[in-house]
Amino acid sequence: MAAGRIALVTGANQGVGRQVAKELVANGVTVFVGSRDLARGEAAAAEIGDGAIAVQLDVTDAASIAAAAATVEERFGRLDLLVNNAGISNVGGEDRTPEENAARSVASRASLDEVRAVWEVNVFGVLAVYQAMLPLLRRGVDARIVNVSSGVGSLASNADPGFPYRGIYGPVYPASKAAENAMVLAMMIELEDTDIKVNLVSPGFTSTALNNYAGTESVEDGSREVVRVALLGPDGPTGTFTRWEASPIPW
Repeated sequence: MAAGRIALVTGANQGVGRQVAKELVANGVTVFVGSRDLARGEAAAAEIGDGAIAVQLDVTDAASIAAAAATVEERFGRLDLLVNNAGISNVGGEDRTPEENAARSVASRASLDEVRAVWEVNVFGVLAVYQAMLPLLRRGVDARIVNVSSGVGSLASNADPGFPYRGIYGPVYPASKAAENAMVLAMMIELEDTDIKVNLVSPGFTSTALNNYAGTESVEDGSREVVRVALLGPDGPTGTFTRWEASPIPW
């Protein structure tokens, strides 16, 4: 059994997830690099180096999630850190700007099929991975769950007419993040009397495939708060929703 911390990062073959996995490994953490496509996960793990282990993980596939949990169980018997990072912003709109996707996704015109597809990953996938990994986290050492969300899912912020991203709020991506935040709050409440800590983090407007690389921050900058929170020690806070650096985001 490994002496150091054991982590699983979902959606870790690219973007923020890969950067988080890379930085955790650099800090001595053994990281399962979760990837829907195993070959891409293996390539990312090879690039990260020793301490990175590729695992096939599709957050929309119950069998895939169960198999990933079984792999962690078989290798180490526990999980100390879960980073729920996997997410998508749209279906078929990869070549559009965030503003173009928002314009076609207002409440009156949003495709219900697209809403379901995005929520399947961003909302139900997060809950499914949590449920599968919780038994391993209960055996973990100073266990922590870090959920990567977005400030555009803040209902309090979007209710403010002065919020700069209010105009892009719609039922596809932003509302999926609001629903993810609600799921995470449920986790926080369930685990508040245990030793497992739960945090919610926004990486900011990071340049990744999620927004067709329209983001204004690098993956290094966008990953800073995720990594900071993931590396918090046993005395670190739980139940927080923050952006860099430790700046609270309203629910």
